[in-house]
Amino acid sequence: MSDLITMPSADGSTFVRHESAYVDQGAQVGSGTRIWHFSHIMAGAKIGKNCSLGQNVNVGGKAVLGNGVKVQNNVSIYDDVDIEDDVFCGPSMVFTNVINPRAFVERKHEYKKTIVQCGASIGANATIVCGITLGAYCFVGAGSVVTKDVPAYALVYGNPARQHGWVCYCGAKLTEGLVCPECGKRYRKIEKGIEEA
Repeated sequence: MSDLITMPSADGSTFVRHESAYVDQGAQVGSGTRIWHFSHIMAGAKIGKNCSLGQNVNVGGKAVLGNGVKVQNNVSIYDDVDIEDDVFCGPSMVFTNVINPRAFVERKHEYKKTIVQCGASIGANATIVCGITLGAYCFVGAGSVVTKDVPAYALVYGNPARQHGWVCYCGAKLTEGLVCPECGKRYRKIEKGIEEA
């Protein structure tokens, strides 16, 4: 473990980074967070407590990560992506921040905000088109291309991603009666989706 370096965190405690990872001066990283091989946290980035950022993760200077976020290998979190607490970002999933990019046209003033709400899970190799919100505890299947807002607790997958039911807080797919087969939680329909009963 000699390749791990303990650093002072934003809240006065410490976080750990691999010696090959770069954390630019001006980045804020919370206590207990671990940043692994070849990652880069840019100045201005805000990362909460007890996060895990895997190998080859890039966090932009205007990106925000809450507490307990798990980012797997090969993920870039660009400017204007806000990730709330306890979100899971699967390996090689993709965020974007410009809706109509061109190499020869500067569009930094046109970034669209993407919000990933508390407890959401994004599967490996999924693509999240900018300017949308992923609702709390939703589940995006691996390889999906998400082009519009996803309601809280919704299960979406495909290209383009479409809803295929609901998931529990614990991540299990709910029955047709909106009951979790694993933990037994019950849900009820509301105008904008479902909520715990």
